[in-house]
Amino acid sequence: MNESMSQAIPRWGDRVEVERINGVPFRMYAERPHRLEHLLAFASRWGARPHIAQADRVLTFDDLRHAVMTKARDLVEHGVKAGDRVFLMGWNSADYVVNFWAALRAGAVPVLANTWWSEAEVSDALELLRPALILADRRASTKISPSWRRVAWEVDATSSGAIDADHTHETVTHTDENDAAVIIFTSGTSGRPKAVVLSHRALLANLQMLLNMTRRLPQQVDETSADVALHTGPLFHIGGAQAIMRAVTVGNTLVLPAGRFDPGEALALIERWQITRWAAVPTMISRVLDHPDVHRRNLQSLRAVTLGGAPLHPSLQQRIRSGLPGAQARVATGYGLSENGGQATAASDADTIKRPGTSGRALPLTEIKIVDRIGSPDGEIFIRAPTQMSGYFGSATSPIDDEGWLSTGDLGRVDEAGYIWITGRCKDLIIRGGENISPAAVEQALLDAPGVRDAVVFGLAHPDLGEEVAAVVVVDDPSESATVEAHVRTRLASFAVPTRWQFQTEPLPMNPTGKVDKPAVVAQARAELAEERAS
Repeated sequence: MNESMSQAIPRWGDRVEVERINGVPFRMYAERPHRLEHLLAFASRWGARPHIAQADRVLTFDDLRHAVMTKARDLVEHGVKAGDRVFLMGWNSADYVVNFWAALRAGAVPVLANTWWSEAEVSDALELLRPALILADRRASTKISPSWRRVAWEVDATSSGAIDADHTHETVTHTDENDAAVIIFTSGTSGRPKAVVLSHRALLANLQMLLNMTRRLPQQVDETSADVALHTGPLFHIGGAQAIMRAVTVGNTLVLPAGRFDPGEALALIERWQITRWAAVPTMISRVLDHPDVHRRNLQSLRAVTLGGAPLHPSLQQRIRSGLPGAQARVATGYGLSENGGQATAASDADTIKRPGTSGRALPLTEIKIVDRIGSPDGEIFIRAPTQMSGYFGSATSPIDDEGWLSTGDLGRVDEAGYIWITGRCKDLIIRGGENISPAAVEQALLDAPGVRDAVVFGLAHPDLGEEVAAVVVVDDPSESATVEAHVRTRLASFAVPTRWQFQTEPLPMNPTGKVDKPAVVAQARAELAEERAS
């Protein structure tokens, strides 16, 4: 590492000490980075190595440095100031990565919008965040009112000549690691997506833990060792932000599919680019294993598969081991949530073999406790770590208590060796193909439809997606079911639209308190849907 980089980025150590942040004790690395934008200095270390590859477009690390500085200057010229929010909304691309870093380099806070949102959800997010500027690709722009200020999404990603050695540091003037770095959205049980504010400290602590565990800290990697990683999840998820940060730090090449996830394309990319690692949700790997090309492609390069977004079922784990012919893929998994800045636990390949179904043990800076819940054999998982969010933007409520413990809403148990099993959710949330869906939000969209009197939404087990969205809807006229479905499609992200419907005119049963007896409705509907499937 050259002298200018060592000045911008302190040594990343593994010595842990306790520090207090606003009176709360957190386990912290004594030697650590403090700002996300400082990571860009590593790009000069990797130079002409491919960084982002998608279809026929390849962006090198040198290209990245040039494009980020050019776009950051453009943002500043358009009035972006330190601390301003810049709304990013687009599908995975090299432009997305450049715009992410450019917003940070300009001193702004990138807001990672969900590109699957409906126009109504986009409007809600914009009204909440009031960004100084919007960066949106062509498809996403159609969902955004022209009244909002925006600049072009596309970037000049072709480096022209040498970049001055100090060029990548010229706009770095901030040092507080507790400043807001990124805002990312998550679904909750209250309805609308929540804007999670993550600090530089939170995101960098998570990155450093994972690199420390895999012995990939900056001083532990050299210019000849790097992974080629297939990234098939959205870059606007917390896993996407972490993938962007990791790739520039350790010199990874990120290979992106051309569009929507396609298992055949994923297999072709693994073979063409000699992919060494792939992070995916279980639904994606399941579809790849079901694809007829899986036995015809050369997958020898793939040596690490990391699954997240939903629990790893032991049967899928076994399918991965036997279904990737010739590939010596290590299967790892973990558990985390956006409010915690990413992963809280990790299970290695050996862990998943010895303890099927486990989500691993707490990461080095993470504390976990299980709090008993009345009526449940397992307790609720609470997490305390420096990776946790600063709060929900625009909200005074928080799932983090005064002692720094984050209430996850998930149920689990921990064995004597510290391994955790996720056994359920005490919060009402559906996970469909790795996407979190709030039943309350879907129910509200249904209740806003003409002719709908009541609705209950719940998750139904699905062999491929993990869960699908099911709805029991009370309507005035069952013949208007198509109208109801059409209405919901204008209000919700595509993945949140129910795929299993039950329309009825009879009112839903009530419990003694006068509320809809949702457990009874769900139990009956699941039984009827199961009988329908069996027939």
